[in-house]
Amino acid sequence: MPEIQKDASRPTKKLPSHAKVVVIGGGVVGCSILFHLAKFGWKDVVLLERDELTSGSSWHAAGQIHTISSDPNISRLQSYTIDLYKEIEETSGHSVGLNITGGFYLASNKTWYDYLKRERSKARYMGLNQEFISPKEVAERHPLIDPSHYHAALWDDQDGDLDPSGATYAFAKAAKVHGAQYFTHCGVTSMSQRPDGSWDLVTPKGTINAEQVVNCGGLWAREVGHMSGIHLPVQPMEHHYLITEKIDAVANHGSRLPAGIDYEANIYFRQERQGMLLGTYEPKGTPWKVDGTPWDFGHELLQPDLDRIADRLEMSFERIPAIGEAGIKDMINGPFTFGPDGNPMIGPVPGMKNYWVAVGVMAGFCQGGGVGLTMAEWMMDGEPSIDVWAMDVARFGEFATPDWGTIKSTENYERRFVMTFPNETLPKGRMQKTTALYDRLVAKGARMGQSFGLENALWFADGPEDAHEDPTFERNRSHAYVAREVKAVREAVGGIEIANFAKHTFKGAGARAYLDSILAGYVPKPGRLALTPMLTPKGKLYGDLTVACLAEDHFMLFGSGAMQEAHRRWFEKDKPADVEYENVSDDWHGIALSGPKSRALLQRLTRDDVSAEAFKFRDLRQTYVGGVPVILNRISFSGELGYEIYCKPQYLLRLAEAVEGAGQDLGYCWYGARALMSMRLEKGWGVWTLDFRPDFDAIESGMDAFINWNKDFVGKAATLAAKEQGPTRKLVTMTIDVDGIDVSNDEAILRNGDAVGYISSGGYAHHVQKSMAMGYVDVASAEAGTLVQVEILGELYDAEILGNPIYDANGANMRA
Repeated sequence: MPEIQKDASRPTKKLPSHAKVVVIGGGVVGCSILFHLAKFGWKDVVLLERDELTSGSSWHAAGQIHTISSDPNISRLQSYTIDLYKEIEETSGHSVGLNITGGFYLASNKTWYDYLKRERSKARYMGLNQEFISPKEVAERHPLIDPSHYHAALWDDQDGDLDPSGATYAFAKAAKVHGAQYFTHCGVTSMSQRPDGSWDLVTPKGTINAEQVVNCGGLWAREVGHMSGIHLPVQPMEHHYLITEKIDAVANHGSRLPAGIDYEANIYFRQERQGMLLGTYEPKGTPWKVDGTPWDFGHELLQPDLDRIADRLEMSFERIPAIGEAGIKDMINGPFTFGPDGNPMIGPVPGMKNYWVAVGVMAGFCQGGGVGLTMAEWMMDGEPSIDVWAMDVARFGEFATPDWGTIKSTENYERRFVMTFPNETLPKGRMQKTTALYDRLVAKGARMGQSFGLENALWFADGPEDAHEDPTFERNRSHAYVAREVKAVREAVGGIEIANFAKHTFKGAGARAYLDSILAGYVPKPGRLALTPMLTPKGKLYGDLTVACLAEDHFMLFGSGAMQEAHRRWFEKDKPADVEYENVSDDWHGIALSGPKSRALLQRLTRDDVSAEAFKFRDLRQTYVGGVPVILNRISFSGELGYEIYCKPQYLLRLAEAVEGAGQDLGYCWYGARALMSMRLEKGWGVWTLDFRPDFDAIESGMDAFINWNKDFVGKAATLAAKEQGPTRKLVTMTIDVDGIDVSNDEAILRNGDAVGYISSGGYAHHVQKSMAMGYVDVASAEAGTLVQVEILGELYDAEILGNPIYDANGANMRA
């Protein structure tokens, strides 16, 4: 059974009255953040722990470490974490018990084999050392495994295991070497914020004032959040693993056995002394202490329940027979904190000042080092060195209530080793946010997805009973329906709901000057729209936004719905006093009309003259459409003539009825997100979180075309430097010679056998009837006509780089 260590060298000096940063929580994540802050130069940093270090989940963790993650940048940070353990061991003089044994990911059916092929493709361009080995090689490296159950395995040299308590103490002691302090038996009992934005934290050893606070509360993250009025959607879950008695084949093997994961059996395993450790995620998760973690919960384990994992054990005993034959020495059931999508929640909390979180890091010993690095960079430099959107706390908004968090965290726990396909929509936590059109669109056959908590139409079947599809990597039954929607938009007129776009308002005498400084592009005149990138001080992309000037002192920005809270945080950070800002995304819903007949339809709905001369491309006006007050934008993401009609939510149903009625003889149909994504590929337009993200600058992404170089803006110096130096990679669009399957994202792009980039997004372009993709490649491979290959599920397919949009290259349709 795991044992908690005690630190004989625990500091006895008095708690300081002030610190630049106070980290709350002495698990591996908190200690890693403390270490990185101190290592990078901030010495006035303090960690407070309510008991001993590792007293939450860290001490009873299984300690298995691996690099594979669904998000490539998390994989990079996991690789960094594993490499870091040698450094902290040397710095601290404290053993982390590191065993780099290598490890394999086992595929027992074709589906999981396909999944691993995708992971291997990511590894190609990320530079990770992963390779496929045969079942025979698996058995040679791990003689306890019965190879007859497997198709193949992906091998990673970097995997292994460590001592959880040792690693945590090594982080803490290494932080101390660099000048930080930590105090045990010094829990925070209350906290309050001063007018200057700093925090007073009350502890049994006195009160400490912190310029910034980091909530690394682990099992108590929710309770620490409550002290400041924050409700984090994380949930501790019960989790089992067992340790066997001595197994002769392990004891006599001569070297430490590799670690492993079997996805279908839903197990992970590694050597533990002369036996084996085997863990599993139950098919029905058990949330622990839904109403809150008791403050007096100590170094305790929960009562095991073998019945909950009996089916998993039975399958694992078939695949690793020696475990089934050995006696069970210990059965551990301990709580771990999960987030709604399984990834950590880190970063500055939107709407709060000087308050950071690093919670829900259930894979702490794989990710703790990377989280510490990222948080230190973010706090000290104002931005992380790589895009960590997959972990950013701002990917959740107020829709992520504690109840929703429990539901989704439980679902994610149950699906820990269950594949989620590119076309799959998960069932739990649905209808958290809906618009007035939800029932209407579902009745018309909408297959709904969820984005930032909001239900939105993906595609339309012939009716509700027909709106289904099987999860798959390949093209599925929705393909023909999406083609029908694209045809309607390209030839007649279609409508898509646009509630899930973000909307931000800026008002006041200083609004124009403020936007001019934070946006790299042009800020338009009243009645006009402009597209602009928003950059970080280091010149990285932080937004691609449409700016609408409603009046000289009134602007609305439209952008990524998923990024709305991240952008809110960005806007509020340095907003001047003479600017009023508000995230009004939920205050404006609406419908976008697209297609050659969209003007005719719109003219039937408004008394305004919307002819080409009277209402030009990128014009906007506040008017009436369908008898309701709207903001009307002449702009389109489909590449066709189109309009965005925004109204308050209470008018949406009336607007929809008017659109449907007036468009019936024009061939009007509703279309969904998949059709829109197909059409934008034909125009070579990127989307946020895929093609546009903070890993890239404006030059690499091509967004420099929208920059106003004749002004000062955030990130200008860095962007000018990047422009002068010239990019090493560029965003390109390509066609792929493949049938029956398309890219999703993160596939490797190869040229002459070498990885030269990766796919950022893609799919099937229904109008031109080609498989297409966008991706970043080295500059030498970015020229039009360059032939490359794209790896899809382990097969290489020929692709050609395009120089211009494959459809309506000069934009004549959109400007008609």
